[in-house]
Amino acid sequence: MLRILFVCTGNTCRSPLAEGLLRIRVHEEGLAAEVRSAGVSAVTGAPISRNSASLLQEAGFKEDIRSLAIQESEVQWADLILTMTTGHKRSVIQRFPDAVDKTFTLKEYVEDDDRILQAIEERERLVTELQLKRALSQTVTVEERNRIYTLEDEIPDYDISDPFGGSLEVYRKTAEEISRSLDKLVQKLREGGEGPKA
Repeated sequence: MLRILFVCTGNTCRSPLAEGLLRIRVHEEGLAAEVRSAGVSAVTGAPISRNSASLLQEAGFKEDIRSLAIQESEVQWADLILTMTTGHKRSVIQRFPDAVDKTFTLKEYVEDDDRILQAIEERERLVTELQLKRALSQTVTVEERNRIYTLEDEIPDYDISDPFGGSLEVYRKTAEEISRSLDKLVQKLREGGEGPKA
């Protein structure tokens, strides 16, 4: 059974939407997956936002989701950690460095364009090499820096918009954005595929 943990900031808007919407799909598709969510700045036990709860109810999700502050136990439980933004991804990896190989943004994980996947892989490798050079007080060349900037331009924005404080319509747009990625995720789970390597 694959254990998936969605992560956002307060675990009241985006990650509960992702959790609930994926749990519906997992049930409908009969997939072997367990799904939870947490937040990098969450208060454990708070109710999720009214608009997220309304959209989940509208989609047929009947369970109650409460916010959860991300902790070591959740990170260890998860086989796959999918964040709503690159900032959340960085936060998870900084706090839980052992999770680096299983932490991705949701949109990054379901990316299926080979050219973009190669750019991501090259960027990750270059960033690691440059961090090592800096740690060893070695010079980072202009060419190395420029190559990273070029790769950054080729890679799309993987952040899912934050609806916090917005109307139900704003939340609906975020839910649709999440749903498009969840459709790709379900396809990937059906095929037993893996996402990009961190």
